[in-house]
Amino acid sequence: MQNVLEIVTWYKNNLRDLPWRSTNDPYKIWLSEIILQQTQVNQGLKYYYAFVEQYPDIQSLANADEQEVLKLWQGLGYYSRARNLLKTAVLVTDKHQGIFPNTMEEILKLPGIGQYTASAILSFAYNLPYPALDGNVFRVISRLYNIHLPINEQKNRAAFLDILNEMIQGVDPAQFNNAMMELGAMVCKPDNPKCDICPVSAYCQSKALGNTSQLPVKAAKAAKKKRYFNFFYIKYNDGFYLIKRSESDIWQNLYQLPLIETAHDLDIKDEFSDLKDVLTQLQEVNDLLKKEILVSAASELRYLNSIKHLLTHQEINAKFFEVNCNEQPTFKLENCIWVNADSRQNYPLPILIEKFLLSL
Repeated sequence: MQNVLEIVTWYKNNLRDLPWRSTNDPYKIWLSEIILQQTQVNQGLKYYYAFVEQYPDIQSLANADEQEVLKLWQGLGYYSRARNLLKTAVLVTDKHQGIFPNTMEEILKLPGIGQYTASAILSFAYNLPYPALDGNVFRVISRLYNIHLPINEQKNRAAFLDILNEMIQGVDPAQFNNAMMELGAMVCKPDNPKCDICPVSAYCQSKALGNTSQLPVKAAKAAKKKRYFNFFYIKYNDGFYLIKRSESDIWQNLYQLPLIETAHDLDIKDEFSDLKDVLTQLQEVNDLLKKEILVSAASELRYLNSIKHLLTHQEINAKFFEVNCNEQPTFKLENCIWVNADSRQNYPLPILIEKFLLSL
């Protein structure tokens, strides 16, 4: 118990002034937790402020158009979070009269909310004793108690929660959860932890054993799936074409350049390759383009560049080709829309496509 009190006292004296810590509004707490999944605080802050300004309460978010929400989310990645954000807002508004439920059972029924997020809402908004176990807290507990169970295996979660459930008893739940997460974020860091200023270094078993750099333990991850995307920047009449991704895949409901995915990387040589080889390769790409995307258009094709884009479980190897059309093209693909520099701002884009367009 003494170590818990020292962590909470340290937090009170050292906490960062973050906007979601000064409210018990479950909507704003939920919003901040969803934004901060897979996102650093410094990056997430501007998105939090933008969402609160545009959607000050859950009813206004529930009435929003998905495209508007995705556009506001653009750049954060993991776009399923944004889609679930809207779904949850609609459910809470329609089924719970706009008030977040205050039981674990009901909150877990909402899209995009797992045990961690539910515990955060219940403790921060309703001051209920549910420990919030995130990556920072996993690290603190692993080191404090010298636990060598892999933290990225679901079966080990219960062992950490048992410890936290005992620690949270008799203290303010919101302060406890905030204190544990803050300790992990600011002191018990992944690399070079600041043990000299840690309020519980005297109790830390891994510090005593000198093995903090070995904790927490993570099981080896599966290799990222490699995918090969060939994007076509099809220009016509001072604009170009976008298409909406509708399949259940990455970037669902976002807009991208017309795409051909291939099983292997297209062997397009760099600018220093033999010109004849380059022309031969581009002809092969042009044949593929006409077969999969364009029905007719007088066009000129050229290779622009390649970009490797890393997602959590996938490696996207993207090639970009420019297609200049002298007449309005006809597409085999459905839902290709023509946009110009101004109108494209209305469409949510994957960050890979946004960066490409900004580089032109």
